[in-house]
Amino acid sequence: MQRNSSSSSLLTQSLRHFAGVVLVGMALATVFTIWTPGQFSPAELWGQIAAALDMPGESPVAAAPTPTAAPTAVADQPLVGLVSGHKGNDAGAVCPDGLTEAAVNLDIAIRVKAGLEANGFRVELLDEFDKRLEGLRAVALISIHNDSCEDYGPTATGFKVAGALETGAREKSSQLVACLTDRYQSATGLTYHQDTVTRDMTEYHSFYEINGETPAAIIETGFLFLDRAILTGQPERVAQGIIDGVICYARGEPVQAPTP
Repeated sequence: MQRNSSSSSLLTQSLRHFAGVVLVGMALATVFTIWTPGQFSPAELWGQIAAALDMPGESPVAAAPTPTAAPTAVADQPLVGLVSGHKGNDAGAVCPDGLTEAAVNLDIAIRVKAGLEANGFRVELLDEFDKRLEGLRAVALISIHNDSCEDYGPTATGFKVAGALETGAREKSSQLVACLTDRYQSATGLTYHQDTVTRDMTEYHSFYEINGETPAAIIETGFLFLDRAILTGQPERVAQGIIDGVICYARGEPVQAPTP
């Protein structure tokens, strides 16, 4: 009785094993009948076999993830420091109707920031007296201001630019001034008003706070009295002139002498 029982059990196990082999073979035949090279990935192919065998579909080898390009780090973008004149300190020039220089400066500065960032720059929008100015290393520092709202007569119109010409970045600052002057005049059509460049501009405090190798310039974008129409009515043109000037400097583009 025991021998017969053992023989029967062994026969049963052998038949089950054989049936399993046959079933796997049939599944493989089914899958490879419909498979063509490149049709399935290894994971998909295993899923097809598992489906035929009514097994869980996990692949025995995890598929390698598709490589993706690493995002460009913000720190790799060239930095531009942008001072919004009088911001965080005072109102600057004030017009009879309450319009302030600080407000006009900030509107322009925000537009310049957006435009430079769209062109691949990283921009720090700074207050007039900002702790971040101390030792600042950047492709350029630009301070945006406007001139008086007083009626000084028909000649009080136009813009002016001065650079950090007494620091270690004199040549680079001169080129920055040339680019800003050329591109700003082209974008706005305003005249270059060099006769009213003051010591407050040539000896601007931020020039001595930033790193000595950072080129810097201050621009008075216009007079709040006679140039108000473009400064407040077409600030996008004003901002574009500064954006173009920074790009001109960063790319080393040629410039023309300003038209007085």
